[in-house]
Amino acid sequence: MASLLSSPHREYSSVPPAAPLAPSVPHLRYAVALGSVVMATGLLLGVAPRVAGRTTSLFARPVAAVTTRFPVVAAPLGNGINQHVQPALRANPQYPQQATAWAAVSTAAVPAVRSDALSPQGVGAWVWAAMVGALAAGALALRTARSHPAPTGGLANVVIAGEPTTIAMCTATAEKPEKQQPVEIFRKDYNTLPYEAQHCYLKFELNDEVKTRLTTTVKYTARRPGEAMVLNGVPGPAKMELVSVRVNGAPISTDQYTLGKDTLIIPGDLLPESFDMEIVTLLDADANTSLSGLYKSSGKFCTQEEAEGFRNMTYFYDRPDNMCVYTTEIIADKVKYPYLLSNGNEVDSGDLPDGRHFVKWDDPWPKPCYLFALVAGDLACISDEFVTMSGRKVLLRIFVEYGKEDQTAWAMESLKASFKWDEETYGLEYDLDQFNVVAVSDFNMGAMENKSLNVFNDRYVLANPKTATDGDFSGIERVIGHEYFHNWSGNRVTCRDWFQLTLKEGLTVYRDQEFSADLNSRPVKRIGDVMRLRMAQFRQDAGPMAHPIRPESYISMDNFYTVTVYEKGAEVIRMMATILGKEGFRKGTDLYFSRHDGQAVTCDDFVKAMEDASGEDFGQFGRWYSQAGTPVVDVSSSYDAAAKTYSLTVKQSCPPTPGQPTKEPFDIPFAVGLIGKESKAPIPLKLEGDGAASQETKVLRIKATEQIFTFVDVPEEPVASVLREFSAPVKVKFAGRGAADLQFLMSYDTDPFCRWEAGQEYATQILLDMISGQDVELDNFVSAFRNTLVNTELDAAFKTLALTIPSESYLADLVPEGTADPDVIHEKREALLNRICDDCRAEMWAVYNAHKTAVPDETFGQASGRRSIKNQMLSYLCRRAEADPKALESALAEYEAAENMTDQLGALSAVALSCPATAPGAPEAREKVLDAFYNQWKGDALVVLKWLGTQATSPGMTKERMLQLMEHEAFDLKNPNKVYSTIGGFTAVATNFHKLDGSGYEVVADVVKKLDKMNPQVAARMAGAFTGWKKYAPVQRQELMKQQMQSILDEPDVSPDVYEILSKSLL
Repeated sequence: MASLLSSPHREYSSVPPAAPLAPSVPHLRYAVALGSVVMATGLLLGVAPRVAGRTTSLFARPVAAVTTRFPVVAAPLGNGINQHVQPALRANPQYPQQATAWAAVSTAAVPAVRSDALSPQGVGAWVWAAMVGALAAGALALRTARSHPAPTGGLANVVIAGEPTTIAMCTATAEKPEKQQPVEIFRKDYNTLPYEAQHCYLKFELNDEVKTRLTTTVKYTARRPGEAMVLNGVPGPAKMELVSVRVNGAPISTDQYTLGKDTLIIPGDLLPESFDMEIVTLLDADANTSLSGLYKSSGKFCTQEEAEGFRNMTYFYDRPDNMCVYTTEIIADKVKYPYLLSNGNEVDSGDLPDGRHFVKWDDPWPKPCYLFALVAGDLACISDEFVTMSGRKVLLRIFVEYGKEDQTAWAMESLKASFKWDEETYGLEYDLDQFNVVAVSDFNMGAMENKSLNVFNDRYVLANPKTATDGDFSGIERVIGHEYFHNWSGNRVTCRDWFQLTLKEGLTVYRDQEFSADLNSRPVKRIGDVMRLRMAQFRQDAGPMAHPIRPESYISMDNFYTVTVYEKGAEVIRMMATILGKEGFRKGTDLYFSRHDGQAVTCDDFVKAMEDASGEDFGQFGRWYSQAGTPVVDVSSSYDAAAKTYSLTVKQSCPPTPGQPTKEPFDIPFAVGLIGKESKAPIPLKLEGDGAASQETKVLRIKATEQIFTFVDVPEEPVASVLREFSAPVKVKFAGRGAADLQFLMSYDTDPFCRWEAGQEYATQILLDMISGQDVELDNFVSAFRNTLVNTELDAAFKTLALTIPSESYLADLVPEGTADPDVIHEKREALLNRICDDCRAEMWAVYNAHKTAVPDETFGQASGRRSIKNQMLSYLCRRAEADPKALESALAEYEAAENMTDQLGALSAVALSCPATAPGAPEAREKVLDAFYNQWKGDALVVLKWLGTQATSPGMTKERMLQLMEHEAFDLKNPNKVYSTIGGFTAVATNFHKLDGSGYEVVADVVKKLDKMNPQVAARMAGAFTGWKKYAPVQRQELMKQQMQSILDEPDVSPDVYEILSKSLL
């Protein structure tokens, strides 16, 4: 007999199956266990309740041991527990937790009844042994009840049928039960599935009056015949009910399978080497507030399966290496649900006699279940067409709510641009006859790349100039591209297991970044990506949730859709592209897609394709996949005028991260350039001992802990421009680099990123000195700021970024741990900004006025840049409205005259967020514009998000005002977008969230507790606001944050998502 149990908390197992039990094993040796159950039942029914409480705990280990040694006893033992022990415990209010414990034991007792166990020769032995076992169990129970105190609870890690399993050790005191903690899953435990799915037929009978009926029929072949089939299934979110199980048409009775908390286990001896399995389930989509699996959004049926939503609909091998071909049949009321959409091509449709209709879809490309999708509803449809490079015509459709058709043009143009770019850049062509996009308002993430049926959060589809900002348009272009690019990097080639998530996400983020850079300003795009990386990913690398881009373990996979996996993963891909060059990288991706088309593979497979295509050795480079943390590169330099050489000494290090106290050296591509101090021009670079031609930018490979790179033929003393284009996700510390060199690079560096970086580093140095209490001379910095401000040669969008002062949260990450006082950081940053705005007021007015009017025939990029610098100047000017009332007047006039959302929201923000309350008329103006904005746009949910975000990020936001905002008709805790805008916005303002009285923490903790019961994914994201508690000062803040985190963990039934975030943060 094959392995009998896979722990319901273990996705994969490396434990070999147990050997088959020989028919000659005497029944007496395992029937004692059944006798124990009989005796325990008698005790629990009233003979000795107190003894029974102790007996239950004491039997947990012996029962596990018996089932391990004699697997054939598992089924009768499990049935005895189910039929007798659990009901007795539930009937006795003293022992509710004992019922839970025996449920765990029962779940572990996989049906393993063999013919020899129930043979006529064995029946007498079973009865006789049961009586003897009962006497033995009774004697043991009485003796142990006298000699041992009642157990206090906890967990017992036991092995049942060869698999590690955690079961509850029960306590006789029910008032304070010990909660069973979620179990961690490890990459090293991966094992292939014992059964391979070849085809999956899904039949959805959608219904509003009764539960939806889903019939799942899968054709399997056995890889390891005789092994038990352990399918994933989580009934909770959609109140899933199992109706029936059939194998090759024959029903499997309830006493033949084991239905656990999150598994359906079918004995291997019921499964032939090739078979069809039909499973029927009932689903309540309306009840599913987790938005995972089948749910309803604004009257539409929708699905979201990644990462593990498919198990909320049926019992299935819910993992990405389970790939097969899908056919989907959807039946629903024709009037309510005229569109029935799924993956692939529509192959059949028709009317049914009861007012319903059906549509059948066939997807010929094998895929994992996380890429399955269904949408049913009454929607507006916008159609277009794209002709691929081979001449195939592809029908493009975008589905939205009625009345929003005029907001889809940009998404459609972005979709067609994505098709074209992927063909031209990677030679990748779309592979089906149609491509559908559906916009929904209730969605946990940004979008989902389901094969041929992309489901989008509507904020990444809907836009027109009146309702969406320039940033919204850019976001839509990026996300549309990202999801389409997944058709190859994620769908045709997918990941073997979820530890490999960066294989598809890191690669696809890199692809969407390049797509946006090619269509817009490459420097502006690169700077924006780096700002996001530093603000979010560097912080994650420095905190308790630090992990490599390929994690080694997780409790809840939903928690690892992180900026590390995505954004840092993209930087790792970018480093490989930098090392190989454009042509070399393209050869690598060509080989990767051709070699692994239709497969579920690993990060190592991708790296191997790059090596094989180029001859490059990426062995040491592989540490980027396995080591967490942000490397630090310390740089010092020296110039020898006589020898005309310039040397850079570099040292790399990486701070400890959880589970990784020491790190091996990384392979870091480090791009550098030299700018002559006298000539103010780039110096051609020639590296000592390198025969390559001179280059303006040279990519050095830092592989050792310390290296020296010497450039020859350097005619004058240079200023080094390092980490050009941000060639690696590292922090650079350049010894001896002061204000003079930074001002020089701000003016003369030819690399746009380094030019921007010089200004940021200069501002950061000044702010950190101010925060530490030093007296800082600001004249030189203000002068450098003014020079950038009045430079008419700079691109407007770049200038906006160059004139942006480092944020408070970024500065908090740079001070020593335990010293970040949000009030002090805010005070010093405000002081610097106010000094700049006072000294540069005239120049700011000039720049504002110069960019107020549109230029004839300006491109989107030019118009967007013009609006960005204009609105930035308006915000800066309003900061000093107390001394310059004209600023507030201009902002109010701008609000009234605005013809697009970028300008309207810019003016609103200037009044509501930048104007001090002490400015004449400011409080009244603030309330006026906020009320006007809401009244104008309250019918547009996406625009209302901007209103909620503006309110939540207002200076001086208190607990009382936040509670009032959450009571407003515009807020809905069940809608992720509104939670992100409101609660996420509140936590983003440090002086509001980190109030010394702890009131900000109370607001967020209460929200997390409520959210966790309806949508654990969103709750975990909000709980992430507490993870950086160790860096804040004074200690009072740390203690208050810890108290709130613990109060969340003390909630009954805290989700694995939230548990993982907070329990790891408290370590």
